[in-house]
Amino acid sequence: MFYKVELKDHIRVSPMYFGLDLKESVTKSIKLKYDGLINADLGVVIDVVGVKDIGEGIVIAGDGAGYYETVFEVIVFRPELQEVIKGRIRDIADFGAFITMGPIDGMIHVSQTMDDFVSFSKEKVLSGRDSKRALRVGDECKARVIAVSFKDITNPKIGLTMRQQGLGKSEWIEEEKKPKPAKAEKPPVKKAKK
Repeated sequence: MFYKVELKDHIRVSPMYFGLDLKESVTKSIKLKYDGLINADLGVVIDVVGVKDIGEGIVIAGDGAGYYETVFEVIVFRPELQEVIKGRIRDIADFGAFITMGPIDGMIHVSQTMDDFVSFSKEKVLSGRDSKRALRVGDECKARVIAVSFKDITNPKIGLTMRQQGLGKSEWIEEEKKPKPAKAEKPPVKKAKK
């Protein structure tokens, strides 16, 4: 899910920005510090939206940079448990598929791709034995977030499933929506008289 978040931080403004307007130099410094930042509490910072307030600056001896207590807004992507996301399959391995869901990728274990026995081929395709469904690189899919871990900040882990109604490859979801033809009723079997 994408959120607009208000933050307050002491922003270090490098002396190379001292010739610029204060708001511009603080904004550039915030972007350097926060753009692309991955944080367990925030999620992934996508962009700095704007600066709301800049306090009085101070210079710390031996540093030469200005420090300003600043209030600013950022856009973040924070995957939530049970959230349904749309994405595109980026890669397929024998253990599952990687789906791009914005700024980061999630992983769908092979057992969570479809309700079927799934096999992996050398052409990077996951195929269902009975359903004959196939998942390929580039397919658009809907998946549900079932696990989120920011234990390794440089590589957050997002676990996904497509084994629920309304999830999976776009074509599969459309197939589920189509009404199934009604089965013709068989006439009752007449019992022979003895």
